[in-house]
Amino acid sequence: MNQYVEAFIDNVWGQIIPVYERESKRIQELENRSRLQAGVNDYFKVSWKNGQQNGGGYGTIYIDLYEPFDWSDSSYKVEAGSYIEGLMEMKDEALLEELYSALRGQVEETFQSDRYGSRFFDYRMELILELERGSAALYRQEVLINEHKLQALKQELASFIQSKVLADLPVRPDKDDEFFFARHLLNPHFFAQKSDIIDPLIQRLNDKHHANRSRLEQWSYQYISALREWAEKQFLERYFDRTGNFGHEWLLKEGAKASLPNADAIEFFLYAALQIGRKEPDTRRKYLELAKQLGSEQAANYLQQGSGRYESMRHGSLFQGEANDILQTIDIRFASEEEAAYREALDYVISLLEQGFPKGYKLTLRSKAKNYLPVKKLAKSQQHQFFANCLQYPGLFPHVAEYAEAAMEEFAWYGDVEPGEKSAMPGTYAVFGLGLYSDAYYPLVKRYMELVDTEHQSVQDGYAEAFVEVHGLSVKLMPVLISILLGGNESAGAVKNIVIDSPELADALVHELAAKQDYQREYVLYRIFGSRSKLAQRAKKEASPLKDNLEKLLAWMR
Repeated sequence: MNQYVEAFIDNVWGQIIPVYERESKRIQELENRSRLQAGVNDYFKVSWKNGQQNGGGYGTIYIDLYEPFDWSDSSYKVEAGSYIEGLMEMKDEALLEELYSALRGQVEETFQSDRYGSRFFDYRMELILELERGSAALYRQEVLINEHKLQALKQELASFIQSKVLADLPVRPDKDDEFFFARHLLNPHFFAQKSDIIDPLIQRLNDKHHANRSRLEQWSYQYISALREWAEKQFLERYFDRTGNFGHEWLLKEGAKASLPNADAIEFFLYAALQIGRKEPDTRRKYLELAKQLGSEQAANYLQQGSGRYESMRHGSLFQGEANDILQTIDIRFASEEEAAYREALDYVISLLEQGFPKGYKLTLRSKAKNYLPVKKLAKSQQHQFFANCLQYPGLFPHVAEYAEAAMEEFAWYGDVEPGEKSAMPGTYAVFGLGLYSDAYYPLVKRYMELVDTEHQSVQDGYAEAFVEVHGLSVKLMPVLISILLGGNESAGAVKNIVIDSPELADALVHELAAKQDYQREYVLYRIFGSRSKLAQRAKKEASPLKDNLEKLLAWMR
């Protein structure tokens, strides 16, 4: 080995040995390690930069043991020695070849061994050498593979799929395992990157977690993150350069169209775009536009008319509707503001949902009428406006109810707002309006409140106040009011206009709550009275029989 090369490698390795020893101890002390993680460390980059740019010397060697973020500087740094002068006398090709060969030999020997423990290294190691050379750089990159670990991980993964993914409930994978499983799905070492191979496994876990909202959200986050990482690093970066703030924009590389992706790669990229779009519609549209730039007719069709499975356009006598299931959008335009026009539009939307159109769609509306429901927390979106306009016509109430029955779905939200505190379950605007305008739809309101995700949605918190404002408070209304209160978010506050000021109302409240669980009683009473102390003060001031019923209620509060 060239003496200058040997000195360089010794300098690097002298810095790394104590780091690896500390890291080995830390890893060996880790508990609950995933069965799907072959090891922790999978990256090794060595860079040398000329010291003259930093005030002289022989430059600095930068060592990265984890892939660095663009905005961070976590490199280990060591000052280079006089051996650099000897290295710089070598020709580019010889310098890069000899230095990389020596570095690779040292890393490979360590990587393939269990010197630092069996879990220290992953089955793969990305090795990079970069040397500053004038205004350019010498660069070499390679991925090393530990075949023994790779085969062992393949066997573990196959066992995991059979015993945890495909097995019937109540068997579920551990949460930590799902992180690695999602990323293994997008790894060509383990799976061919084809939707008909990967999608059944993703959907299997979706189905298993369907009744457990928290687990479903966690799993969705994992596989969508893995798909996005694959789409950007393994696909887009081949054909586009990152531009704009934080590299969020993509610019087609010069000459990219001379080596376009094959049909299988495009198909899988489109699959990834559609899956990601379930949570990130803007990302879906961006990816489809990029695929269109690469000549994908399928992407162009998706953007223009959707999948083709649904009626993408309907021209009624009084309205025009367009729908795109891939972008999850419905556009409604009216030629005339009248009941018949809204009836035609409702028929179109209902027919789409009955055929399986995504319920979490976003509706855009061109209408001169701008009505909204008197519910404080609802977003004043065009989707809200459409249903509030429909509800101006009592003759359409049965149609609106038919829509609501078709639209309501637990753990789904309209796409009319950014995900957050104004997100609403499909059917929300229709149900809320019907409940305010007609007592015939109280059973529908109750079904909605039983279905709504009270952990992740809060727009329903303002409905009780609006309901009482419109209908007042009576013994007859107590059952539906209780269901509305129980449908509130976990952090919902007290409702200001609910006043239990008669023995009849208090008795009706006691009667309704008697059949509820303890936590339900307490939650309803906090939403009505605000706190136990406030209810206690009320009970102290009132006379019997109202006092007696308030004291019964007080016994249910802690």
